[in-house]
Amino acid sequence: MKKSTKMRLTKILMELGLLVGLVYALFPVVWMISCAFKSNTEVFTVPQRIIPRNITFEAFTSVLTDTTKLRYFLNSYVIALTTTAITLFVAILAAYALSRYDFKAKKPLNAFIIITQAVPPITLLIPYFGMLVLFGLYDSYWALIVTYLVFTLPYATIMITGYINTLPKDLDEAVAIDGGSTWCVLWRVLVPIAKPGLVATAIYTFLQCWNEYLFALCLTKSGEMRTVPIGIQLLMGQITYSWNEMMAMSILGSIPIIILFVFAQNYFIAGLSAGAIKS
Repeated sequence: MKKSTKMRLTKILMELGLLVGLVYALFPVVWMISCAFKSNTEVFTVPQRIIPRNITFEAFTSVLTDTTKLRYFLNSYVIALTTTAITLFVAILAAYALSRYDFKAKKPLNAFIIITQAVPPITLLIPYFGMLVLFGLYDSYWALIVTYLVFTLPYATIMITGYINTLPKDLDEAVAIDGGSTWCVLWRVLVPIAKPGLVATAIYTFLQCWNEYLFALCLTKSGEMRTVPIGIQLLMGQITYSWNEMMAMSILGSIPIIILFVFAQNYFIAGLSAGAIKS
């Protein structure tokens, strides 16, 4: 067999493999969209059809007109956005200190931050539950915000430290020569240049908070504090499942994530070092 034929055959096999993988990955999404536009009765109809026999918006109407379900979305937005904002602010300050300053506890602190990532979150559930009850934070926004910060801050600090390390210290010195303070160096020079890294960190943090299920289930009890993942699970009754509403809520819950990735695409194109040189 000629070399060109082998290369062509290899390319065809690779493309077929990618196509199979794409179908495998997209099928659940297609099925979710299909079920969302069916009545709950049609969802259980055999044989199943990808394209609904009668397209209906009853599932979306049921979700968007139910104040309880809308509260789930509000709670998720408040918790995820607040956690992301606090995480970024604290992580930026910590990352700048770890990147630009030398102090005795620097290496042990870096090691501690990395080690915390190896601790399974489930092992902390009972201690957090007891602490939150003790301090009167159970079943509140702060119960989840404080808990999520423990998981998002170490990773965010590691990521942002890595980005700031790629930026030359000449930038700091140039601003200092012009009379700029450390605060000015950080927020007016380094943060704008490191925007791609900050956006990536923000997206990761938001995703962690938006999709988290276990702590949201155990650290809240009232319907007013439940989040979207819990709201979807509550549609699974003892006798019947509202599959069309579950799929509709899943689609509505995916919209913020899709918007984030579409918005952030522009920030992943340029390299950080190239951005520093341009500035």
